[in-house]
Amino acid sequence: MLPYSKLPSPDPPPKKSKFPELDHKSSLNGLIYPTLSLQSPRSWLLLVILLLQVIFVLVLRSVSMSFSTSHVAPQQSHPEISASVPRVSDQCELGKIYVYDLPKALNEDLLQNCHELNPWGSRCDMLLNDGFGRQANALNGVVPENLVPAWHWTDQFVLEIIFHRRILNHRCRTLEPESAAAFYIPFYVGLAVGKYLWSDSSAKARDMHCDMMLKWVQDQPYWNRSDGWDHFTAMGRITWDFRRSKDEDWGSSCIYKKAMRNITRLLIERNPWDYFDVGVPYPTGFHPRSESDVTQWQDYVRSRNRSSLYCFAGATRMVKNDFRSMLLSHCKNESGSCRVVDCEGTRCMNGTSAILETFLDSVFCLQPRGDSFTRRSIFDCMVAGSIPVFFWKRSAYFQYAWFLPDEPRSYSVFIDRNEVRNGTKSIKAVLESYSQEDVKRMRDKVIDYIPKFIYAKSREGLGTIKDAFDVAIDGVLRRIKEQQELGFKW
Repeated sequence: MLPYSKLPSPDPPPKKSKFPELDHKSSLNGLIYPTLSLQSPRSWLLLVILLLQVIFVLVLRSVSMSFSTSHVAPQQSHPEISASVPRVSDQCELGKIYVYDLPKALNEDLLQNCHELNPWGSRCDMLLNDGFGRQANALNGVVPENLVPAWHWTDQFVLEIIFHRRILNHRCRTLEPESAAAFYIPFYVGLAVGKYLWSDSSAKARDMHCDMMLKWVQDQPYWNRSDGWDHFTAMGRITWDFRRSKDEDWGSSCIYKKAMRNITRLLIERNPWDYFDVGVPYPTGFHPRSESDVTQWQDYVRSRNRSSLYCFAGATRMVKNDFRSMLLSHCKNESGSCRVVDCEGTRCMNGTSAILETFLDSVFCLQPRGDSFTRRSIFDCMVAGSIPVFFWKRSAYFQYAWFLPDEPRSYSVFIDRNEVRNGTKSIKAVLESYSQEDVKRMRDKVIDYIPKFIYAKSREGLGTIKDAFDVAIDGVLRRIKEQQELGFKW
């Protein structure tokens, strides 16, 4: 049975007097002064005994509090927004990370042969600049001029490259595996399987790179000390691309491999029922170079004049009762309130500013499910300071616990899609019902959390601001430490 991601909090201790020392003094005074004379040796002896008892009680209470604190079951905490990087002395209190030097066939060679990764054309441009892609120079005039260099046409499936480049420069990386608390596997499994997804390839070909990686890792001495519990990796596609049950089905069966079961996996979409899947934000186009880039962008989107109540950017799908098609038609019929970007064909491929402009000009952004339950547009929308409107709870609420506020209503709107379908609820009426104060509160919450949605351009991170990479690494190290302390093992 898998451990729960959140453990129940212990019962709170009984309330104590606000000033216990004063209570003790009052009782002592009542006892001592009527009978105590400082001229009597017997009185001095009584006073010494009482003082020793007080000291004993205080010491005992201190030890008890320390013991109870160290034995409280830890919870899956959410790192603070823009939390400061710790001092050098306690930077690695959660442990150090050893990065495996995998055979190049499992990462670097895939980049070198980027022209082979897509059956329809080269992906090399998308993998430039540490995976961020080409500079988004077309955004000049859309974003502040000095922030244009921080924007790229970033592909949504480059998580593995971003994490590999950053972790090599992480402050808690160690070159001595015996001192490591966690082991990172820099395997580009998403790139490896992506080249086979739309071709007539065998199940063996789709699993080939994963099998190679697992065989190599299991030969390493540090694997055996935990059977993989202290290992983690980034997988740059949604979890379902790695969960093939039968040979003739879609994708790879990598996650279903026996050796993968204990490895923590960072994915842009997780399986909510798999403890070892951790949802992390999709890469967006904003990759700040410094703390000032972040704060300037937050100020920019906070002060933005938004002319549309809500918007939708997306394309229809050839499926029965397609909800996105319904939203497109709805927005076109409500053109005075809803701004629409129809992404039919390749209109919204990397290289257009239309989506960002639309999100910047809209108070709310409609976020139905994509081809799976999640979509990158959720994070594009929030980075632009627009408030997301969800129709499936699995699109965000069950996905990104380390990165989003605990209370969904504090930053988003949820509308039951079935009530929209049957006409019992109007999207426009729901959104118009929010007061200006409600809107400001939600927008401020979204904007405050922007650092946790983005991946910094600098390989060293953003100084005192923690981005999505930092939050993910802290979360993994904390999980591994808790697993070891609580003895979670198969």
